[in-house]
Amino acid sequence: MADSMMSKAATMEIPISSNGDSRNLAEDDSLEQAAKIQWSLREKVGSPAGLRDLQQVMVSGPNLNETSIVSGGYGGTTEGIIPTSSIKGSNMDYAGSNSSMTAEEATRGVAVEKFDIMKKWGLNTYKCTKQMISERFGRGSRTVDLELEAQIEVLRETKRKYENVLRLARALTNHFYSMVQTQHALGDTFADLSQKSPELRDEFGYNAETQKLLCKNGETLLGAINFFVSSINTLVNKTMEDTLMTIKMYENARLEFDAYRADLEELNMGPRDAVTMARIEAAQQQYQIHKDKYERLRSDVTIKIKFLEENKVKVMHKQLLLFHNAISAYFAGNQQQLEQTLKQFNIKLKPPGDDKPSWLEEQ
Repeated sequence: MADSMMSKAATMEIPISSNGDSRNLAEDDSLEQAAKIQWSLREKVGSPAGLRDLQQVMVSGPNLNETSIVSGGYGGTTEGIIPTSSIKGSNMDYAGSNSSMTAEEATRGVAVEKFDIMKKWGLNTYKCTKQMISERFGRGSRTVDLELEAQIEVLRETKRKYENVLRLARALTNHFYSMVQTQHALGDTFADLSQKSPELRDEFGYNAETQKLLCKNGETLLGAINFFVSSINTLVNKTMEDTLMTIKMYENARLEFDAYRADLEELNMGPRDAVTMARIEAAQQQYQIHKDKYERLRSDVTIKIKFLEENKVKVMHKQLLLFHNAISAYFAGNQQQLEQTLKQFNIKLKPPGDDKPSWLEEQ
């Protein structure tokens, strides 16, 4: 009975074309071979050898990655065969399209964000430029802190004067350096002539020693002047400049505050419809934001000017004493006092009790 069922199954699987003819001979042969293999396996399945053959067939079966899906039933045309690799490729293409869409969305988000920033910047620039022109032609009002404005003007004038002191001190350093180099060369020349002129040996020798001593003291004085120049440069180009940068930020904040204040006042004088009320509310928010910024920077400027003044007095008190004592000791020919002056102001280590205060310190 089993044999009859196998024969019937094999007979039923023979495909018939639309005109009633059977398939080609190669397909019939392959079906007949498949039926024979099934029959032989059925006969041997009960034996150990048959089990081994069955295992070998299962192991050596077709690779799932290489199989195909038949869309039109058995015996369909090759157009209906869809390789499984194409299904995987379509999934990969879908994932790639998703990743490209994500990248496009991210790029679009960055572009929108940059556009918003540029839009805000352009609107702010327009309002500030309008306010600046109005103030220049006397049509617009500006917020003025008279006390702070006076302090800022004094600071700018002080900076200009200190820049002039710095320029002159650098010129003095350059000229004095040239003089020291000349004294050094003159001393060497006198020493050489002292060896080659027996009749004027003593005279050339005295002058050579004097020029060498002056050269040594001049190098010490140059150290003091260079320290003075460095300290003034730090005060002018770092400390004062930092305060002036804060003042510049404060002035920009003041201009923005007045621009948004004028914008809010202009809207308040207009009609009170729904659209205008929404614009007034937005303008009120911007006005409060710029008012807080202006007040914060005004407080920062006031504090920085106060600390700058204290620091300026402390630094200049030290540097002016150094400059006076070093110059006085050099031109008095007091080498010991000149060296002690440098130690006193920490240009060199100062042993305790070695220095004697100058007349300016005793005042």
